Amino acid sequence: MTTPVCASASAAVFPSFSSYVRARGPVLLRTARSLTANPCDAEDLLQTALTKTYLAWERIEDHRALDGYVRRALVNTRTSQWRKRKVDEFACDELPEPDVAPAPDPAERQALRDAMWRAILRLPDRQRAMVVLRYYEDLSEAQTAETLGVSVGTVKSAVSRALSKLREDPELSHAA
Repeated sequence: MTTPVCASASAAVFPSFSSYVRARGPVLLRTARSLTANPCDAEDLLQTALTKTYLAWERIEDHRALDGYVRRALVNTRTSQWRKRKVDEFACDELPEPDVAPAPDPAERQALRDAMWRAILRLPDRQRAMVVLRYYEDLSEAQTAETLGVSVGTVKSAVSRALSKLREDPELSHAA
């Protein structure tokens, strides 16, 4: 820790203050760091508290209680800084927070998955294979075509027909 500015400037007027700051400075800096999130702010806070202590040095009767005095100055200074912090609030007609939709019921989600799987099982084998490879295995159209030994166009048209059948499936329309 560097010696605070007020300690070196006060050496001629209050040598006991200068000695106190040199001896207790690191401990007081730890206290200041516990009050702020930023080490630079902690150093500024300590400087301010030590300045207040220096100004009151002659009025402090019991110099054995200096740590308590400086800690109180640290807390009071930090509280004042916190209170002075500018907070912008604007009145508005609508709340800025978006409406939070309730989380879907896990049982309903599982029922929908089961209905989807039953609908997929009702597809013809070739369409079912293409839908599973494209959407469950996340293969591209080219990879699906290569895996099944068909053209990309065949995959596109078969998947399109399969999705159309799934959209029209009565069990899925009830589940949604």
